[in-house]
Amino acid sequence: MRWKGVGGEGIARAGSRVAVAGMVSRVSGFARTIVVAAVLGTAAVGDAYNGVNNLPNMLYELLLGGVLASAVIPVLTRARRQGRRRSREFTQRVLVAAVLALAVVTVVTVACAPLIVRVFVGDSGQRHLATWLAYLLLPQIFFYGVGVVVSAVLNVRDSFATAAWAPVVNNVIVLVTCGVFVLLPGPVTLTPESMTIAQVLTIGIGTTAGIVGQTTWVVAALRHNGFAWSWRVRPLPYTWRPVRSGLPMLGWLLVYAAISQIGVAITMRVAFDHGGVSIYSYAELLFQVPYGILAASVLTVLMPRISRAAAFGDHAAVIADLARGARYLSVALIPITMAMSLLGPGFAALVFTGRVDAGAAHLIGMAVACSAFGLAPFALVMLQMRVFYAYNDTRTPTVINIVMVATKVTILTLTATFLNNHTIIVMLSVASSLAYVAGALTGHLLLRKRYGLLGFTAVASTVHRVMWATALAGAAGLAAIELTRTLITTPTLEHLTTLTAGAAVGAAVFLLAAKLLDIPEIRSARTLLTRA
Repeated sequence: MRWKGVGGEGIARAGSRVAVAGMVSRVSGFARTIVVAAVLGTAAVGDAYNGVNNLPNMLYELLLGGVLASAVIPVLTRARRQGRRRSREFTQRVLVAAVLALAVVTVVTVACAPLIVRVFVGDSGQRHLATWLAYLLLPQIFFYGVGVVVSAVLNVRDSFATAAWAPVVNNVIVLVTCGVFVLLPGPVTLTPESMTIAQVLTIGIGTTAGIVGQTTWVVAALRHNGFAWSWRVRPLPYTWRPVRSGLPMLGWLLVYAAISQIGVAITMRVAFDHGGVSIYSYAELLFQVPYGILAASVLTVLMPRISRAAAFGDHAAVIADLARGARYLSVALIPITMAMSLLGPGFAALVFTGRVDAGAAHLIGMAVACSAFGLAPFALVMLQMRVFYAYNDTRTPTVINIVMVATKVTILTLTATFLNNHTIIVMLSVASSLAYVAGALTGHLLLRKRYGLLGFTAVASTVHRVMWATALAGAAGLAAIELTRTLITTPTLEHLTTLTAGAAVGAAVFLLAAKLLDIPEIRSARTLLTRA
C-alpha cells in the first residue's frame, strides 16, 4: 500500500505557518537573550546562570526537542491505524507513562543538583550560587518533557502552528522576570557573593515559570484540539500493553541521553574553566535562530508524513520526503550560513555592546561567524534521525550521536590543551559544528547502506545551484560592507549601516541569481508568499 501525502508545495505551505510562529518565537527569544545579558552580564553571575540554565535547555535541544518527539511520533502514528478509540487510549497511556517517568527523572536530578554542579563548576564561590540556581532551574526538565510529548500528540493530529507559539509565552514571562529583577534592591555590581536571596529566587523561579507557562500553553492547545486527558489506569497487564510496544526503544534512548550528557558535561566544564559559558550560550542561541525559524518548521511538518509512510511500508515515500526535506533545508540554510559568517561579528557588536563588555561581544560574534558552517549539517542530521525513528530504530541515531559527541570531545580536548583562552571560547561553538558535519556524513552513509540510493542526485543539483547563488551574494554583500565601512566612521552607525547594506545587497543578488539559475524551491516559496 502506498501512502498518499501532499507534495512539496504542501510542505512549504504548512511549514510557512510554523515558520511565522517560529520567527516570532525566535525574535522574542533574542530580545530575552539581550535583556538577560544586560541584567546578568557575561562574568561569574552570568556564567553561573547560563551554565545551570543550559542543563535543561540542552537536554531539551539535544534529547527531548529532537529525539523524544521523533521517537514518540512514529509510535502514535502507528496507533492511529487501529481506530480512533484505540488510538485515544494508547495516547493517554503514553502521556501517563511520560508524566510519571519525567517526574521520577526530575526529582532524582534535582536531588543530585550539588553533585551535578560540582562536575561543571570549579570555583567555590560560583559553585554556591550555581547550586542554588540548579535547585530552582532543574525542575524545568519535567515541564520541557511534558511539553514535547504533548506537542508530538498535536503534530500527529496535524496541528503544527499552535505548539510553535508556546515559546513566546516563555519569553514574555522571562522578560517580565528581568524587569522585576532590575527593580529589586541590591548591589549595582553583581557577583556570586553579593547577590541577595530575593534576586536569586526571582531570576530562578521566574525562569522556570516561563517553561511552566510554555507547557501550559501546549496542554491547553491539546484540549482545544479535542483530546480528552484521562488519568484512568486499569490493572496490569492491560494498562501497559500498548505502551510496552515502545519499551524496546527506551534502552537506546537512555544511551543517547547519557552520551549527550557526557558531551554537555565536558563542554560546560571547558567553558566554565575558561570563563566562556555566557559567550558560548549566547552564540549558540544566535546559531539556533535560523534553525528554529526555517529548519524546525520543515522538520515539524515532515515528521508525521515520514512516520505515516513508514507505518504503511511505503519506503519510496520516506526516501522522497528525505530528499525533499534535504533540498528545502539546503535552499534555506546555505545562504543563511554565508550571511552569519559575514554579518555575525557586526551584528553581535551592534546588539551586545553596551550590554556586555566589548571583548565579550566580539567573541560572541566570532563564535557565530566561525561556527555557521554547521547550520545545514545540523538540520540534515536531525532529518536523518527522524527517518530512523520513523521505523522505530533508536539504535542507529544513538550510533550517530556517539560519533558526534566523540568528535566534539576530541576537538575540545585538543583545543583546551594547545590554544589560548579566547580561541578556546570560540572553538566551543566550532567543535559543535564539526560534530554536526561528522554526524551528517555518518547518517548519510548509514541510510545509504540500509536503503540504497537516496535520490540525492537532485539534492546535489540543488545544492550546487544554491552554492553558486550564495557565493555571488556573499561577494556582493562583502563588497557592500567594505564600501560602507569606508564611508562611515562612527562605530555604532558603522555596524548598523554595514549590516543593512550587506544584508540588502546580498539578499537581492541571491534572489536574482536564484531566478537565473532556476532553483524551484525558491519559486515555490515565492508563489506561496504571493498567494498569502
